Amino acid sequence: MMKAIVVGLFCFVGGALAVMGQALGNPFDFPMLLSGNFGELRNNHFHSGIDFKTQGAEGKPVRAVQDGYIARVSVSPWGYGNVLYVNHPDGTTTVYGHLQRFADSVSAYVKEEQYRAERFDVNLWPAPGQFPVRKGDVIALSGNSGSSGGPHLHFEVRLTETEEVVDPVDYYKGRLTDRRPPKIQGVMLYPVEGRGVVNGSGEKQKLKLVTAKNGKQAITGKIEAWGDIALAVKAYDYMDGTGNIFGVRRITLKADSQTAFQSEIDRFAFSETRYLNSFIDYEEWKDHRSFYMKSFVEPGNRLRFIRSRNAGIIHIDEERTYHLVYHLEDAFGNATELPVWIEGKEQPVRAPETDGAEYFHWKSDNRFGTKGIRLHIPAGALYDDLYFRYSVEEDSTALAPCHTLHHRTVALHRAARLSLRLLADTLADKRKYGIVRKQGNRLSWVGGAYRHGWVDAEILDFGTYTIAPDTAPPVITPLHAASWSRDQQLAFRITDNLSGIASYRGEIDGRFALFEMDGKKASIRYRFDKTRLTPGRHTLTLTVADACGNESVYTCSF
Repeated sequence: MMKAIVVGLFCFVGGALAVMGQALGNPFDFPMLLSGNFGELRNNHFHSGIDFKTQGAEGKPVRAVQDGYIARVSVSPWGYGNVLYVNHPDGTTTVYGHLQRFADSVSAYVKEEQYRAERFDVNLWPAPGQFPVRKGDVIALSGNSGSSGGPHLHFEVRLTETEEVVDPVDYYKGRLTDRRPPKIQGVMLYPVEGRGVVNGSGEKQKLKLVTAKNGKQAITGKIEAWGDIALAVKAYDYMDGTGNIFGVRRITLKADSQTAFQSEIDRFAFSETRYLNSFIDYEEWKDHRSFYMKSFVEPGNRLRFIRSRNAGIIHIDEERTYHLVYHLEDAFGNATELPVWIEGKEQPVRAPETDGAEYFHWKSDNRFGTKGIRLHIPAGALYDDLYFRYSVEEDSTALAPCHTLHHRTVALHRAARLSLRLLADTLADKRKYGIVRKQGNRLSWVGGAYRHGWVDAEILDFGTYTIAPDTAPPVITPLHAASWSRDQQLAFRITDNLSGIASYRGEIDGRFALFEMDGKKASIRYRFDKTRLTPGRHTLTLTVADACGNESVYTCSF
């Protein structure tokens, strides 16, 4: 029995290594250049693939990188936009995102399914033999669809059975040139609350970093610490032939020659990707749009590509110099190092401030309630324990007070339930109430459901929340109406003031008409379809609704 298990494990590991060792074809007819790499830090997730440059343009032929069949086709105004998933015999799936359009046979299939479902966004699984592809076949044209920030191809390699993503660069090292090492942009020191102190303070501190003419980096200023401290690093990688910045694949922190922390982002599962919010200093990201990668591990962080000793916490209990070294490396072996010397200096460690705070344990169910508010944080939603602090700003003219959940921005790994009570329940249509997050004068719609004078919603981070109404319908604006006939298309901008567009439907002469949506531009367009649109005059009816049920209708003849 044991022999069978060992043989099975060997076959699995060997098969995985064989998969990673295979070369893939170039998806384009021109040399490869990247604008984004695997594992880059993004809002609430790690980048799950690599981004190929497309020479600044759309419409470049995209080729299958090996034999297989199209297993999935998806169309959305957000995310990957137009995307193809191709399964291969070696147990991998390649993903091609932000496409302009699919190959003709696939486009015809998708359009039929869109009309069958009477909706633009679809997620389709063709039969395995329906769309076979050979390596080098043109399967699509590159584009800028979905949440893309410019023309490029988002490309992934997944393990088909588990959908775990792996770094595609490992397949293309022979075709890409990279001789540039990562560069450190900053280092942050964190005294552990109630257990450590840095330069007489219990607050986190940014270290001063200087770069010499030869590119060598160093920390300036004296650092004195005592007790338990932790570090984080801000850094980017670079590649030959492009000015883009990239994520760093491997980070190692050594303390007195022993590895305290190491991360290597070479694969992960989608179920893990939100742990990014524990991998980074979330507060720095939300408040300053700055990514500091923690070199310590919070107890609720379950990322598998992290290894640490003592969770990466550095214990300083001797009056001597502690020699720390950051070693950063990219996928091509280019590396940079930065020494961080810390002087052990005994100094008072301040106890945590607990007055008016409630202790929340990350592994437990946590509940909070007072006048006009209820908060339920399920077990595992927090990444670490905290002393929760709450404040409220009353406003008799508003629907509800402004409730501030904690004095710092904290991410939640899973949704917490927030309930706020209305001060004045004046709307007949209760769907038009919603919880909003307030940042300065800006309101972000969270939504929720009305319940006996309360509004219940799910939130994913702490902040300031209140209740607002959305009674205004969406706005429908024709675009370039004078050239509709010449351009053979109808185009509109559809916008909403608060809760956002929830649905839209176009009908021509009372029958469904397929309007494609570009989420980035808040625009929709109908391309004249000669197989469904007869010559002559027609009547268009366009109906748009927001998340609160407010609706606008636009009618015209063309």
